[in-house]
Amino acid sequence: MGADVTVHFVGAGPGAADLLTVRATRMLAAADVVLYPGTYLDPEVLTHCAPDADLVDTQGLDLDRITERLVRAHAADRDVVRLTSGDPSLYSALSEQTRRLDAHGVPWDVTPGVPAYAAASALVGRELTVPLVAQSVVLTRTAARSTAMPESESLTAFAATRATLVLHLAIRRVRALMDRIVSEYGDDCPVVVVYRASQPEETVLRGTVATIADRVEEAGLRQAAVVLVGRALDPEGGGESFLYDPARPRLSAPSSGTTG
Repeated sequence: MGADVTVHFVGAGPGAADLLTVRATRMLAAADVVLYPGTYLDPEVLTHCAPDADLVDTQGLDLDRITERLVRAHAADRDVVRLTSGDPSLYSALSEQTRRLDAHGVPWDVTPGVPAYAAASALVGRELTVPLVAQSVVLTRTAARSTAMPESESLTAFAATRATLVLHLAIRRVRALMDRIVSEYGDDCPVVVVYRASQPEETVLRGTVATIADRVEEAGLRQAAVVLVGRALDPEGGGESFLYDPARPRLSAPSSGTTG
């Protein structure tokens, strides 16, 4: 094996070709092999790849077959980029893949990307942490048709904090999820659903805990959407940050002169 060859896990961002980091585009341009999640990415992302790179869509591959591709490329001294949607720190199966690579003695590293929830909040122009409204963000998902959630991470427990909720992999269960949080957030609490943020098909649905399920069902959304819930989404709500309060004591700038 080529000891200096590394498998690079690279966050592809929310899908738009111009929302990759500079580092990510450089790595794609230098890669001999690129594995990418075709379900979630705009094909324009792949224009950053070298013309002669081998491109492998992983949407039909399980983790063992993906690992086989990565190990084979590494053994042939070929640079490999494994693209993940959004940022590798969230729902990317990074831990499962790197455990397999470690077992094969294959070195790897990680390059972050723009997470989907950040692209969604940017699209709707809202900060998720608004003074006097919400200072915490909960990133979570639903348990249906995916790995079971830990018992300590129930949606009702998170809802009790009234923090801003970001629900991934939840678009097919929006009605049931809204029913579970309505007692904490209220039926008039703002909800925004963003489908394929930053991509040509991007769609934004606005509503409340009481109305958003109807809008999602009318739009026929079934995947690749982020659900944002919380009072921070109300453009009329919130206070002023103490950090920028003119009455807040300020530290004096250090003197550039000498004293004596």
